Amino acid sequence: MGAVKQSVGKKSMVSKVRFSARDMAQIAVFAALIAALGLPGAITVGFSGVPITLQTLGVILAGAILGARKGTAAVTVFIALTLIGLPLLSGGRTGLTALAGPSAGYLIGWIPAAFVIGLLTARILPKYPLALGLLINALGGIVVIYVFGTIGLLLRTDLAVWASISTNFAFVPGDLAKVVIATVVAKSVHRAYPGLITK
Repeated sequence: MGAVKQSVGKKSMVSKVRFSARDMAQIAVFAALIAALGLPGAITVGFSGVPITLQTLGVILAGAILGARKGTAAVTVFIALTLIGLPLLSGGRTGLTALAGPSAGYLIGWIPAAFVIGLLTARILPKYPLALGLLINALGGIVVIYVFGTIGLLLRTDLAVWASISTNFAFVPGDLAKVVIATVVAKSVHRAYPGLITK
């Protein structure tokens, strides 16, 4: 009897992790979106060597539209593709190049950013109030990524703590614009296609 319960428990855990064909298609689409947003290239500001890129917009959208499970999977798939050598990051960089440089923490931070956004977005559906959407996307798409990015700068450069933190200031205006765009898009998508994120 105990063995039967264990078997049922394992099957239920596997079913929670398993993705349907529709889920996999959505994950692939958003992984491709993140890649496409890297095509315009990147602008490097300051002395940190960290580029400004549109790809964080794709990360925010992945979490806000697909939720924690699928959104995180989409970002993870994208990063995995860059780690095997595909030059999908802005500027034609690979994941190995990024992880070896000062932007390592920012790249790693994309995964928890999508997870946090997706997890919290599920709690404000089906209404998706704009104010809460903005706060959630700013928390994940700015605060979480900046925290990981700052840690990466401390580990990969000779910058002091305050210098590492202040490096993020140059990214704030652009990232706030991405948050606003992602929030407006996510609200429209959830209104048109309810049920994309299951609680």
